[in-house]
Amino acid sequence: MDKQHGKGLSFARRIYMPRTIGLGIGSFSVAAALYPLHLPVWVWVLLALNGFVWPHLAYQLSSRSAFPYKAERRNLLYDSLCGGFWVATFQFNPLCTVTILAMMAMNNVAAGGQRMFLLGSLSQVVGVMIAWSLFGAAYTLSTTQLQMWACLPMLTLYPLALGMVCYQLAIKLSEHKRTLSALSRTDSLTGLLNHGAWKDLLQMKFRECSQRQQQAAIALIDIDHFKAINDTYGHIIGDSVLRQLSIELKCNLRESDLAGRYGGDEFCVILPNMPLNQAMDVMERLRKVLQDYRHREVPKLRVSLSIGLAAYQPSFTDATAWLDDADKALYTAKNTGRNKVSVNPSNIGLETSAV
Repeated sequence: MDKQHGKGLSFARRIYMPRTIGLGIGSFSVAAALYPLHLPVWVWVLLALNGFVWPHLAYQLSSRSAFPYKAERRNLLYDSLCGGFWVATFQFNPLCTVTILAMMAMNNVAAGGQRMFLLGSLSQVVGVMIAWSLFGAAYTLSTTQLQMWACLPMLTLYPLALGMVCYQLAIKLSEHKRTLSALSRTDSLTGLLNHGAWKDLLQMKFRECSQRQQQAAIALIDIDHFKAINDTYGHIIGDSVLRQLSIELKCNLRESDLAGRYGGDEFCVILPNMPLNQAMDVMERLRKVLQDYRHREVPKLRVSLSIGLAAYQPSFTDATAWLDDADKALYTAKNTGRNKVSVNPSNIGLETSAV
């Protein structure tokens, strides 16, 4: 309910500026067409209210409504009804009629698409009928120079105002799209890349290494005995350990490095343009940082990491082979005492130092 109310208010705010500008400058076009007809004073008072008071009243009505979106759509239909009323009152003066109805059609389409355009057109017909019942049906088929000049601001300023609103909306939609795209690629707990996003980037980095013969390494990181941490201290503490590892990954990696949560307590890192020995140093530093980590609420908690590293090799046929090399290295680390960085035997000779 609150979310719908917020969207309705946003819609009302977007309409407010175009309506204020459109009705304000449009009233001069209507006045120029009404002037030769010698209509009663109340018509001029009504025009002033419609042009300069109604935009603010309409915004107050929609913003104070329990359903702002519905209220604003009713306001738009009232705008259309008034448009039909005025074009019939000034006897369908050609240029003024086209100016008023075209701008209102543009506004209705921008606000509600084809459905709003059709409803607005019906409202204009009702407005025409009201005017004919008051003043009779009449037509003026000529346009004076004064009326032509009076229509120019409406033809220039109103489309500009509506275009600015549409542009701002497009910017917001683009930002929302980027945000949704980022969320779809991000693990909600850690803020790192999720499994699918990381695998996609691994494929891309593999192709880059194949085409350019670049050095790169990938690391698979496993939190030792993580199930025991959850069972002993609870999932809240377990989650805090996962978040802490993600924080340390962000602090200890370069901006170009790509870290993700591979699943459960397993993390993954792509280290582009980095030789294996340097990657080993980075992972060893990360291992020591987590080994020294102390949880404020559970001081006796100890965290260690098993890390498997694999450098890119031209002999790999695909990214899966590269990842399998890192997985074998992780398996070795976990089965030879844990809390260590390990490389697959196939990588021996690619590094210049060992852990």
